[in-house]
Amino acid sequence: MLVLPGTVALSDFKSAVLLRQIQEELPQVSSVASCFVHFVENADQESYELLSDVNSSERKILDSLLFYGPRNHTSTEQDVRLVKALSSNEPATNLLLVLPRPGTISPWSSKATNIAHMCNLETRVKRIERGVAYLLGGPSLSTSDIVKISDLIHDRMTQTIGCSIPEETSIFKQGQPAQLRIVELIGQERDSVAAKEKLVKANTELGLALAADEINYLVDAFVGDELSRNPTDVELFMFAQVNSEHCRHKIFNAEWTIDGEKREHSLFSMIRNTYKKHPEHVISAYSDNAAVLAGPKVNRFAAYAENQYGTVEEEVNLVCKVETHNHPTAVSPFPGAATGSGGEIRDEGAVGKGSKPKCGLTGFSVSNLLIPDFVQPWESDVGKPSHVASALDIMIQGPLGGAAFNNEFGRPNLTGYFRTFCEKVQCTNGEEEVRGYHKPIMIAGGMGNVRPAHQLKTSIHPGAKLIVLGGPSMLIGLGGGAASSMTSGSSSAELDFASVQRDNPEMQRRCQQVIDTCTSYGEQNPIESIHDVGAGGLSNALPEIVHDSDLGAVVHLRSILVDDPSMSPMEIWCNESQERYVLAVSADRLSAFEEIAKRERCPFAVVGEATEEKKFVLVDSLLGNTPIDLPMSILFGKAPKMTRKTETVKPARIKFDTSLASYLPASVGFESMLADAATRILHLPSVASKSFLITIGDRSVSGLVTRDQYVGPWQVPVADVAVTSTSYDTLTGEAMAMGERTPLALIDFVASAKMAVGETITNLVAANIDDIGKIRLSANWMSAAGHEGEGAGLYAAVEAIGLDLCPKLGISIPVGKDSMSMKMTWRENEKQTTVTAPLSLIITGFATVADVRKTLTPQLRTDVGRSKLVFIDLANGEQRMGGSALAQVYKQIGDEAPNVESPELLISFFKGMQSARSDEHKNLVLAYHDRSDGGLFATVVEMCFAGHTGASVQISPLGADPVAILFNEELGGVVQIQDERVDEFVRTMEEAGFPASNLHVIGTVNENGGDRITFSHLSQVLLSAPRVEYQRQWAETSYRMQALRDNSECAKQEYDNILDEKDPGHSFNLTFDPQENITTSLVKSLDYRPKVAILREQGVNGHIEMAYAFHKAGFTAVDVHMSDLLTGKVTLEDFKGIAACGGFSYGDVLGAGAGWSKSILLHSRARHEFENFFQKRQDTFALGVCNGCQFFSNLREIIPGAQNWPYFVRNQSEQFEARVCMVEVVENDKTKCVFFQGMEGSKFPISVAHGEGRAEFVKSDDLDVIHEQQLVAVRYVDNYGKVTERYPLNPNGSPLGVTGVTTPNGRVLAMMPHPERVIRKSTHSWYPQDFASDEGPWLRMFRNARCWVG
Repeated sequence: MLVLPGTVALSDFKSAVLLRQIQEELPQVSSVASCFVHFVENADQESYELLSDVNSSERKILDSLLFYGPRNHTSTEQDVRLVKALSSNEPATNLLLVLPRPGTISPWSSKATNIAHMCNLETRVKRIERGVAYLLGGPSLSTSDIVKISDLIHDRMTQTIGCSIPEETSIFKQGQPAQLRIVELIGQERDSVAAKEKLVKANTELGLALAADEINYLVDAFVGDELSRNPTDVELFMFAQVNSEHCRHKIFNAEWTIDGEKREHSLFSMIRNTYKKHPEHVISAYSDNAAVLAGPKVNRFAAYAENQYGTVEEEVNLVCKVETHNHPTAVSPFPGAATGSGGEIRDEGAVGKGSKPKCGLTGFSVSNLLIPDFVQPWESDVGKPSHVASALDIMIQGPLGGAAFNNEFGRPNLTGYFRTFCEKVQCTNGEEEVRGYHKPIMIAGGMGNVRPAHQLKTSIHPGAKLIVLGGPSMLIGLGGGAASSMTSGSSSAELDFASVQRDNPEMQRRCQQVIDTCTSYGEQNPIESIHDVGAGGLSNALPEIVHDSDLGAVVHLRSILVDDPSMSPMEIWCNESQERYVLAVSADRLSAFEEIAKRERCPFAVVGEATEEKKFVLVDSLLGNTPIDLPMSILFGKAPKMTRKTETVKPARIKFDTSLASYLPASVGFESMLADAATRILHLPSVASKSFLITIGDRSVSGLVTRDQYVGPWQVPVADVAVTSTSYDTLTGEAMAMGERTPLALIDFVASAKMAVGETITNLVAANIDDIGKIRLSANWMSAAGHEGEGAGLYAAVEAIGLDLCPKLGISIPVGKDSMSMKMTWRENEKQTTVTAPLSLIITGFATVADVRKTLTPQLRTDVGRSKLVFIDLANGEQRMGGSALAQVYKQIGDEAPNVESPELLISFFKGMQSARSDEHKNLVLAYHDRSDGGLFATVVEMCFAGHTGASVQISPLGADPVAILFNEELGGVVQIQDERVDEFVRTMEEAGFPASNLHVIGTVNENGGDRITFSHLSQVLLSAPRVEYQRQWAETSYRMQALRDNSECAKQEYDNILDEKDPGHSFNLTFDPQENITTSLVKSLDYRPKVAILREQGVNGHIEMAYAFHKAGFTAVDVHMSDLLTGKVTLEDFKGIAACGGFSYGDVLGAGAGWSKSILLHSRARHEFENFFQKRQDTFALGVCNGCQFFSNLREIIPGAQNWPYFVRNQSEQFEARVCMVEVVENDKTKCVFFQGMEGSKFPISVAHGEGRAEFVKSDDLDVIHEQQLVAVRYVDNYGKVTERYPLNPNGSPLGVTGVTTPNGRVLAMMPHPERVIRKSTHSWYPQDFASDEGPWLRMFRNARCWVG
C-alpha cells in the first residue's frame, strides 16, 4: 500500500472555525493543520515498486491525479510537520487520521479509482482511498480528549478516527467469503413451540422486525409439511425486507376496530376511493414506482438515431412520487438525506419501461434547532439519544446531502418545506408528554416524464434476462427497510450503523443515461420492465420484478457485482447499496442493451432469468449451495392480515390568549407585545427565510425551470409553487406545491389533514392550472401509530381526506407513502425519555399547466400606479388560533384548530383565480401569496420583501381581535390589484361563484419606494417598521444557520445586503435587441446545419439544454460521449464546434473538471483529437460552461492563448452556490469573442450553479496578463452595474468578478455561469414585463456562433 499525502483539506477559514470549536472543549490546542492522505492499493508487487519510484511515468500520472484543490495555499510549519509524519509513517504527537469505516468503500474512492483506470493505471492501481489527517498543536492529548472532539472531525456512522497509518487490510479489506448461515428451527423433532422461540431470538439478533403473526407464518411454512427444513439467514432476511412495514404498508392495509366498533374500510382503501371517484387524468396509480398523469402533446427534444438531437411530437406524461427517508437521516444526516433523494429519483426513473426524473423537492421536520448563542424563547432542550443526530446537525448536514445528490445527478430542487416543533403537551391522564420530531421527517419527491410507449409495465416473458444495472454490492445499508419500520431507539446502535447507506449520484447519472438511451429507441426499447433497488436491496427488487408478471426466477449469486469479496450470501443479497436498478431484457435485445451500457461506462451484470415455474431460486456456485429455494407463494404469501384496535382520546387543550397577557409581563404595553410576537414569528423556521436550504441546490439544470423558489429582481425565496416547462418550445408545463399543518393534529387530527390539502391548493393556485380537477396529490403519512389515540386519529384523518374532502374537490391521490414509527425513545441516567411526533400528513400536489408565463408570485409591483391589497377569506370569517406559529412561539398549542370550511369555496376560489389571469383579464392580478404559517402578517411582509417596498394595511374590515386577525392561519390569500381594477377582480371572482363578502380590501402598496410596513386596526397603529427591519428579522435564522455551516464572512455579507434600501435589484441593460433573430436569413437561405459535438463525460448532466440552445440557433447537435472519442468511434474532425457541458464529471473528486481533462491529456488518441481541433484548425469554435469551463481550464496546455487562464476552485463561501447573478459581457478592443459579437457592454442576469467557481491564478501576475490581453469575457457586477467581489452578487469570490475567459482569437470561451439554461424568457427567475417573445437574450450568443460559421 502506498501512502501519499495530498493537498490541504481545509481552507484557512474552515481551519480557524475548527480550531475555535476544538478550543471550546480543549483550550490547550493551539493550532490545526490538515491535509488529504491517499492510500493506494497496488495490483501486485511489481506495481507497488513501479509506483513507489517517483520518477516512473506511472507515478507521475498518479501524482498528477492526486494533486487537486487550491494551489495558492501558504504552508505553515504545522503543515510541513503533518506531511512529513505521513510520508515517513513515524509517530507524531496529536496526529489524527479520519478514514472510511473498515469494510466500506467511500464514494470518493469509487470515482477516483475510475479516473485512475481511465488514465492508463488500470493494470497498476487496484483502488485508491482517501482520508483526512489532522495535526493538532499543543501538549499531547489523551484518548478521552480525542473523544471530546471526535464529532467535530468525523461522522461516526461512516468514518473512524485513528492516530497512525492503519494496516492495509483495514482499509482494503480482503477476506474469504463468509459462509451461508442456517437458522436452526427444526431440531431432533419438529417442535413448533421451540421453533418459534428460536425464530424470536433470530428476529432480535438479525434486526428483522418481524411481527408476531409473521413469525407464526414462517414457523408454519418451514416447520410444516410445505418446506419441512431450516431456513437460511438469506431467506429470513429477504422475507423481513419484502414484508416490512416500510415495503408492505401493513398498517394501511390493516383491519381497524376503533372504540370497540369494527370499521368497514382499511386506510389504503379510503385513499384508493379518491381514485375510484376521480380516475380522470391518471394513467397509472398504485401499481408502479410512481404515479403517471396525463400530459400534453408537445415536441419532445432528445438524442435519437445516431445520437443526433431532434424532436418527436408525442404526449409527454407526468410522473410523480414523494418518499421519506426518516430513520437514515436521523442516524447519519448527510448520507441519509442524500440516499433519500437518490431513492426517490430512482423511483421516478423506473416507471413502466423506463422514465426520466425532471425536478425535485425536499422537506424536513425536526425538533428545536437550539442554535448556539441563538436559542429562541420557545425552544426547550429535552435531550436526545447518543446514537442519533441533533436537530441542528440534521438541518446542517441533511439538506446538504439532499442537495448534493440532486445537484450531481442533475435534477433541479424547486420546492420544499421546513418545520421545527418540540413541545410538552398534556395527556389524557393529566401528565405531560413531549411531542416533536426527534425522529425527523426527511421528504424527497419530484416530477418526471415518461413516453407513452413506456408508461405502463407489461408482463415480462419467461427466459427474459434479469440484469442488475449500477454500482457493485457493498456492506452498507443492511436491513434499512426493517430498521425504518422500528421505533427509533428500539434497535441497537450497531443495527443503526448497518442500516446507513452511502451515496454515489454520479453512478446514478450513468444509470439514468442508459435508461434514457433505451427509451430513445421507442418501440424498440430493450427494457421489458424496470424496478429501482431500494429498501431490502436485491432481495426485494428481483423477486418483485418477476412477481409482477406471475413468474419465478433463477438467479446466480456470484454474477452480482461485488466490491467486498468477504461478504456473506446474506450480505450480498440483502444489502442496500444504492444507485442500482433491476431490469428484464429480452434475450434478443441483450446485445443492444450491453452496447448502450458500455458506452455510458455503466456497470451491469446479467444475474439470472425469469422462469415459468413460480419459484425463486438463488444459486451460489462458489460455496456450492442454494441460499434461497422458495415458492413465490410463500415469499409473497398472505401472512395473516394485521388487525388494529385503538381508542379515541381527546386530551384537554388550553385556549390561546390573544391578548398575549398570559405570556408576557403585565408591564409590557400592547404595541410592544405585538412587536415581540412579530419578532418571534419572523424567527420561527416555518415562517423565516429558507435561503440557507435553497441556494445549496441547483434550480436551473435542465433549462426547463420556469418558477423556482426565488422571485423578483431582489431574489427573495417566497414562491408558492414550482413550475417547469413541458419541453423547450412550448408554453405548457407542470406544477408542484406542498402543504402540511402538522401541529394542528395535537388539537384535531381531521383539521390537520384537511388543512394540508387546503394549503396545497392555495399554493398551486399560483400556477396557471385551468381546472382544480387536474390536481393530483401524493399523501405522505407519518405517525406513531401505536401511541395512545394516534391510531384512531390517523383513521379519522384518512377518512376525512379519502371519503370526504378530496372526492368533493374532484381530486384523487394516486401515490403516497407511510411511516408508522414516528417515535424516539431512549434512556439516560436511568430515566426513559420519549419524544413522539404529531400525526404528520405531508401533501404534495401535481398538475399540468396551461401557460407557464402566467404563474403568479408574491412580488409586489411598484411600477403600476396605485394598487390595493385584497384579502381572500377562505374560512368564512373564522380566526381560530390553535396550532399557529404565534401559539408555538409562546410555547402554546391552543384548543381550536383552523379547518377547511367549505370545499365549494375552495373550488370557486381556484376557478376565479384562474379566470383572473385569462387573456380577457390580462395583468389583473399583479401579485399573489397564500396565508399560512405566520398568518396574514407573514403573508403581507413577505410580499413586501419580494417587492422591495412597504405597504399600509388596515385590518378593521376583518374583525375586532387584531391579534387573531394578524396571526390566525386559516386558509386564505392576498392579491395585489390596481386601484381602478378592484371591481373587475371582484366581478371575476363572483362569476366563478366566489362570494364578494369574502373579499376585503385591506391596504395599499406604498408608492415611490416607501419602505415602511404598517398594520393598523381602526385608528390604532398596531405594528410599524421599515421593511429592512422586518426582513432582517425574517432572514436572521437562515443567516445563523448559514454562518455555522458555510464561510461566516460570506453569510454576513449576504445578510447585510438587506440593509441597502436603494438596491435597484436585477435589470436587463442590453446593447442589442434580444427579439432580433440574426440567423433568419442565414438559416432560410441555406439547407445546412453545421454539427456541434455536445461533449459528455460520465457525470455530466447539462447536455440536453446545451444541445437545445445550439439546435435552436441552427446547428445540428450531436451527443458525443468521451467513450466515443477514446475508442475512435467518433472524431472531432466532423464538427465545427464543441460544447463541454455542466455537471460533475467523475463526481469532481480530483478537482472540478480535472479528471475529465486528465483522461484526455494522458490518452494519446484523445489528446491528438483535441490538439488538432484547438491548434490546427481555424474553422472551429469551442464553448465550455461550468464543469466544461473547469475542464477547459485544465486543458490550457493544448489550447493556444490559454496559458494564463485561471483554474476554478472551491467557492469562497465553502458551499455550492445556486444563484441568479448579474454579469457584464466585457467590451474588448483586441479580442472579439465569437459568441459575444454585438453583446459587449450588456449587463443582465444569468443562472449560476457551481461549487468550484472561484478563479485562482497560478502566477501572481496572471490576472493582470489576462486583462492586458483582453481575455476576460464575462464578469460579475452588482445591481448597480459595478464589478464586484461581494457575496453573493459574486457567488464564488473570483477576483475582479472574473467568470468567463476567452482566447486571443476569440474562438474558445470558458465561462462558469449557464447561458444555455436561460435562452427562453420564461426560464429566467425574473424578467421585465415588456419582454415580448419567449426568446431570452442569452440565445443571442448561440446565434452569434451560427453566424460566425456562416
